Amino acid sequence: MSPPLRIGVVSSGPAEFSTIHVACTDAGHLPVVYFYGRSLRSGGKNLPDAGETTAAVLGAVPPGMDLLLPGSVNGLALALRSYRLDLLIVFGFAWKLPPSVLALPRLGVLNIHVSMLPKYRGPAPLLWAIRNGDPSSGITIHRMDSGFDTGNILAQQDGIRLADDISWTTYCAEAMPVVRELLRTSLDRAVAGDQGEPQDHSRASYAGFMEAAFSVIRWSDSADTIHNQVRTHRFMRSSDAPVAKLGDTWLHIIRTSLEPADGFPVVCGDGRPLWITESAAGRPPEEV
Repeated sequence: MSPPLRIGVVSSGPAEFSTIHVACTDAGHLPVVYFYGRSLRSGGKNLPDAGETTAAVLGAVPPGMDLLLPGSVNGLALALRSYRLDLLIVFGFAWKLPPSVLALPRLGVLNIHVSMLPKYRGPAPLLWAIRNGDPSSGITIHRMDSGFDTGNILAQQDGIRLADDISWTTYCAEAMPVVRELLRTSLDRAVAGDQGEPQDHSRASYAGFMEAAFSVIRWSDSADTIHNQVRTHRFMRSSDAPVAKLGDTWLHIIRTSLEPADGFPVVCGDGRPLWITESAAGRPPEEV
């Protein structure tokens, strides 16, 4: 039996850390350091909920485990060198890591991506799946290379349901057991030196961050489009978007229904009604 790997974990929340930790220890490996990705870009400002998430992550960190909050790629690289890792596992981390960092762990870097690659490469695959009204999504574990989610695939599984009233909590209930099993398979392949299967780049699509205009509802869009726009922002926990103008009033639209429900209907661009079931006072787009 091969000796346990020294593993580092870079992630964005307690559910991700806990899932990876269980998969690693079940496979006989040793996570030695956690890195919390507190910003969307290297050197960028902290996420609005970085303090709250850091506190939650601390609750998921086993006693004696180091938790680091790098602010830049350079800081992350210095820490990786000092831990002499065999493998780095990344989940929910938006930074693009340069080849110099990817080369630091002896067996490379694995990324857990919440889509069936090569579909929805990029930092926001789940948001685009919800926005596009996909009924389900997948999980892919792949080797990181110099591209953005372009590396060889070690394991993947489709069919994770995206509920109409999806939240991160409900998504995790279905997705994290899948992540755990796929990671066990991927760890075995990594230990064996298996490089995985190349992606079909001709089938690739990109899932970037939501554009500013996505925070404003256009009633000329279809009912499905607007409903999924509202679902996406609710999943993102947007505090003041999307907004819509009804008469002379701007509303923050929080929840809608495609079927008759308590609330009031608005006829959309395709002639179908959409019921607004939860809303709040909103601000005009230039103030959002």
